[in-house]
Amino acid sequence: MKPVSILFVCMGNICRSPLAEGIFTHITETAQQQHRFHVDSAGTGGWHAGNPPDPRSMEIAARHGIDISGQRARQVNTDDFERFDLILCMDEDNLARLSQSCPPDLQHKLHLFSQYAHGTTQSVPDPYYGGADGFLTVYNMLFTGCKSMLEKMGADDVAS
Repeated sequence: MKPVSILFVCMGNICRSPLAEGIFTHITETAQQQHRFHVDSAGTGGWHAGNPPDPRSMEIAARHGIDISGQRARQVNTDDFERFDLILCMDEDNLARLSQSCPPDLQHKLHLFSQYAHGTTQSVPDPYYGGADGFLTVYNMLFTGCKSMLEKMGADDVAS
């Protein structure tokens, strides 16, 4: 069976989407379900391309036993619309940006992260200009959402 490919997207691919990628990967590994998924992250903007995640994202991930230091930021490209089964945006702005460049026949792949994970329209806030508390809030939102996603996709023994 072909793995489900998931792309997490935020603005610069240094705060929210690398955290989501790391969390989802961690949860699937803990549940021994990693073979069922291919996970990546990207940004709608390319100004951080090639850079590691924000140090505050790496720190909050590490505090929870997740190493995202090997990730490098990249910008969403047109091939991503074909390559990924699900493209999950952290907020409405990034969803709107991708909707403008996504081919009409692939629009069904684009979703707001919280809509797909929880059925709500709450955006995952960008913690970049705030302090450590914002990164913890984002981590908790993403963890809960990633856990919910995996449960919906039928994985047993999801990490808590």
